This record gives sequence, structure tokens and C-alpha cells, in this order.
Amino acid sequence: MLVAALTLSPVQAADTVVRYEASHEAMGTVFAVVVYGQDRDYLAEVVNQVFEEVDRLDGQMSNYKPESELSVINREAARRDVIVEPKLFQLIRDSLRHSAETQGAFDVTVGPLMKLWGFFRGHEHLPPQAEITRVLKRVGYEHLRLNSSARTIRFDEDGIELDLGGIAKGYAVDEAVKILRSAGVASALISSGTSSLYALGSPPGVRGWKVTLRDPYDAHKAGDIFRLQNYSLSTSGNYEKFFKIGGKTYCHIMNPHTGMPVENMLSTAVLAPSTTQSDALSTSFFVLGVNDSRRYLHTHPNLTAVFYQPSGTPRRFNRVELRSDSYQVGAEQVAEIGE
Repeated sequence: MLVAALTLSPVQAADTVVRYEASHEAMGTVFAVVVYGQDRDYLAEVVNQVFEEVDRLDGQMSNYKPESELSVINREAARRDVIVEPKLFQLIRDSLRHSAETQGAFDVTVGPLMKLWGFFRGHEHLPPQAEITRVLKRVGYEHLRLNSSARTIRFDEDGIELDLGGIAKGYAVDEAVKILRSAGVASALISSGTSSLYALGSPPGVRGWKVTLRDPYDAHKAGDIFRLQNYSLSTSGNYEKFFKIGGKTYCHIMNPHTGMPVENMLSTAVLAPSTTQSDALSTSFFVLGVNDSRRYLHTHPNLTAVFYQPSGTPRRFNRVELRSDSYQVGAEQVAEIGE
């Protein structure tokens, strides 16, 4: 969700430390890993394990692949209870919790709206209001019925579809971090395209990974600089996917309540302990706006959010930074904004 948005400062590693970098296409984006260690071949092997896991998750959660588990759920769950693989079931349950806690600003059933507006296959168009109203009847996390003891899911009517696009990449990054930690890797930066990343440890001799977030109007200008260690960053922006009709821009981030693309927000950035959380919340806060997001932060700890909104002056933006009322970063964590 950050097009050309993240840049990393070069680091001069110690002589005994090896820096290894690799990238891999999956989930409609490019996953990248920068990792430090003692043995280049070992690092390459571990990173390959990361990419294999990302591919597995892509094969399971894609709504573009008819054979994926998610596609099977979407085809069958209106007719019968569908048994779901344990970790996917937990992710869907976590998604429903995010939906409830954000009053539906985040909603995994938004898929029919994405298709209606043409963002699903890249054939964007402005649908008539009657069609939006019709499709909205098939949108809403309340339509999902989960049975935790049986680990099944059921839709309460036809036409409901799960779309994990707002959380799956962040989840994949967190799963990648687990692999790296279990392999003894202490310093890595893992990103899912330009939307989400996790900073594991720090580069040699440096306090935190330095990450630059783009200006929402210009991919070649910096909007903010972050320093992260054992923390995540996710962003959502109206510059990612959009189209223009009659001089008006329609972005791909939908308000599930109105069925319309969100207006009056350029981008959001969220710092959180986990990338699954920051990924879901960057979308949620984009929809909620500053005031409703502030209410969310009253009751959810250890989060920082930055909002970039139109200022009324061409190519200039207003910036609002918020933090959870309860905020305590651990001794092994860094989550800072600024040089």
C-alpha cells in the first residue's frame, strides 16, 4: 500500500557479519527480506523457507485462485458448514474481532464491493447507486457464523465472500518472522510489497531500522521517517489503486457501510507490535478517520497512527499523529518517528 514508499538507509556491516537480500513475488506483490548473519548460505536457505511459507499462504488465502481454501469457503459456506484449517480459522476469527472493534470499518466480507467497482481484476468503473445498494446486502461481517469447537464457518445467505486482502500480507510477514526467529536470525527486515513490514532486531551497529514513508502526493519525497526494532509498520494510501472520472478520484479502499471509496484521506500509517495488527488497522483507520480512530486508541494499547489528509491547498497535506492512551514499548523494541 506504499508505492515506492519504503527506503532503507545503507548500513556498513562489521567484517564478520554478512548481509543477504532477496525478493519473491507472491500475493500480488513482492516480498523482500534483508537479513544479517554469519553464513550467507545459511541465510539464503532460511530466506527460501520464508518464501516457501509465503507461497503456501498465498495458495491457501488467495481469492484469485479457484483451488485455494479461501475460494472453497466462498463457494460452499452459504450451503454448508465448512471445516477450516486451524491457523486460517484463527486468522478469520481475529479478522472478525477487528471488524467488531472497528464497528465494521475493517470487514473481510468487502469482496463483492471490490468486484463491483472493478478493483478485483483491474477493470475499474463507477457503478450505479442501485447496484451499490444491492451489493451492500451481501457485505457485513455479521453474516459469518463461526463454530470454534467444530472449527467451521458458515454464511447466513448467498453471495457472501471473504476477502483477506486487508490482513493476509501482514499475517504472512508475521509468519516469516517466526521462521527467522526459530532459525536464530536476530536482525532482519521483512516487507510485503509496499504495504507492511516488520523490523526484527536492528542492523549491526545501528539503533533500529530506518524506514522512510513516502509523501502521499509524491513517491520521490519523504513524508515521515521511522526507526523500528521488533515492531511493525503498515500503511494504506489512496495512491495505490485508483481511477478518475470527471476529475474525481476513486480509491480502492472501501467504506463497508456506504459501499463507496473513502474520501478525504490520503494515507494512514500504523505502528504496532504485530504486522497482522498494523495491516488491519491501517485500513481501519483510513476508513474511520481521525476522530473515530482516536476513540479506538483510547482502549487499545501500544499503537501509533499517522494520518495524512488533504489540506485544501494543491499537493499539500495535513498531518495528524495519534498514540494509544496506554503506551509502553518494551526494552527490546523501538517504535519512533523522526530521525
